[in-house]
Amino acid sequence: MSPDPRSGPLGRVHAFALRLRARARYAAGHAPARIAIMVFAVATLVFTGLLMLPAASADGTLTELPDALFTAVSAVTVTGLTTVDTGGHWSMFGQVVILAAIQTGALGVVTIALLLAMMVTRKLGVSGRVFAKESIGADGIGGVGRLLRVVVTTTFLIEAALALVLVPAFIAAGESFPLGLWHGIFYAISAFGNAGFTPHVGGLAAFAGNPFVLTPIAVGVFVGSFGFPVFLNLIRARWTRHKWTLHTKLTLITTTVLFGLGALAWAVFEWSNPDTVGGAPWWQKIGHALFASTMLRSGGFSLVDMESSTATTMLLSDALMFVGGGSASTAGGIKVTTLAVLFLAIVAEAKGTRHTNALGRRLPDGTLRLAISVVFLGATLVFVAAALLTIVSDAKLDRILFEVISAFATCGLSVGISSEVGAFGKFVLSALMLTGRVGPIVLASALAVRQRRELYTFPVERPIIG
Repeated sequence: MSPDPRSGPLGRVHAFALRLRARARYAAGHAPARIAIMVFAVATLVFTGLLMLPAASADGTLTELPDALFTAVSAVTVTGLTTVDTGGHWSMFGQVVILAAIQTGALGVVTIALLLAMMVTRKLGVSGRVFAKESIGADGIGGVGRLLRVVVTTTFLIEAALALVLVPAFIAAGESFPLGLWHGIFYAISAFGNAGFTPHVGGLAAFAGNPFVLTPIAVGVFVGSFGFPVFLNLIRARWTRHKWTLHTKLTLITTTVLFGLGALAWAVFEWSNPDTVGGAPWWQKIGHALFASTMLRSGGFSLVDMESSTATTMLLSDALMFVGGGSASTAGGIKVTTLAVLFLAIVAEAKGTRHTNALGRRLPDGTLRLAISVVFLGATLVFVAAALLTIVSDAKLDRILFEVISAFATCGLSVGISSEVGAFGKFVLSALMLTGRVGPIVLASALAVRQRRELYTFPVERPIIG
C-alpha cells in the first residue's frame, strides 16, 4: 500500500502554499489598504536593491544603502527629493530603474493594489470596493475593474502625448535623437507623475528660457495633480458641466485659485530678489512665477535655487506644498478638496448655518471629520519628522521644515537638507515620504469602512472652544 502523498514533505509544502494563497486571497479582497502598503514596501526594496548594484552608478561603484533606499523611496512615492545628483551619479541603467520606480508610483498605490487584488481573487470584497470608491472615485461598488482599466489607459495616453511634444523640443535644443528621445520619455513620465526627477546634471536650469520644454512639463504636472476621480468624471460626463460631480468642481476650482494666488504671491515676493529672478526681464519673471506656482504643490521641478528664495516665499511654499494636489492623484499633501471642505465649514460656521453647503450640495458631517483627521495626521507627521531632524542637523528650522513638508507632501523641492542629515535623517525622510504617500489614502478608506450606525445617542453638551 503506497503512502499518502499528502503526509510527506511535499504534502506539507503544498498545504502551506494553499493556506498562504487563501490568506492572500482574503487580504486582497477584504484588506486592500494593507495590500497597498505591502506593494509599496516590496517595490521599494526591489528598486533599492537594483540601485545598489555597481551597474546603476555612473562610476561603477556600489551606492551606499541610505542613498539607494532614499532614491528608491523618492521615486516610488513620486517625490523627487534626492541625496545625489540624478544626472551625475546614476548610469543609464540606474536612470532606467528610477524611471520604472516613478512609473510604478504614477500608476499609484491604489491602482496597483486593486489590480493585484483582482488578479488573486478575481473579485473584490466589500472592503475592497469601498477602498476603490474612496480612492479612485468609483461612484458605486460595481465596475471597479473597468475603472482601473481607464486609470491605466489614461496614464499611458497622457504620458505618450507629453513625450510626443517633449522629444522634438529636446532635439531642437541641440540633443541627439537617442538622447532627446530618452529625455522626452523621462520627463513625460516624471512630469505627469509629479515626480520632479530630472536626468540633466543641474536640473532644468539650462532650459530656463525654453518655453517648448518648460510648458509641456508644467502642463503635465498641472494635469497630473487633478487626480483620477476627476479624469473619470470628465470622461463619463464628456465635458458637460452640469454632470460634473461636486468633487470635480471643488478640485478644479481650488486648484485654479491656488495656482493663480501662488503665481501672484511668488512674483511679488521674488520680483526684486537678485539671487533668483531679480535680474531677469519682466516676461521671464512672470514665466518663472507661473512655473513655480505649478511646481510648489507637488511638481518638484525648479528653475531657481530654493534656498536663495526669500523667507516669505519659503513660508508660502510650505503652505502650498502641505496642501498638495487632487485626491487619488500623483500629487501628495492633504489634498485640495480637504482644504476646500475646511474652508466651507469655516464659512458655514461664520454664517451660523447648520449644515455645510457647496455648489448646491450639502456635505455630510463625516466628510468634515475626515478632513480634520487628514490634516491632523499630516501636521503630526511633519512635527515628529522635523523634531527628529533637529536632533541630527544644525540647520535652521525654516530649512528643516521646508524639507520635511516637501517629503510629506511628496513634492520634491529641496533646500539641500536631504544630503546633509546623514543616514538617520535619510531614513526619517524616507519613512515620511512613504507615510505621506499612503497615509491619507489608507486613513480615508479605513474610516470609510468603519462607519456604522449608532443605535443610541448621548445628551448634547458643547465644550468651550477658543
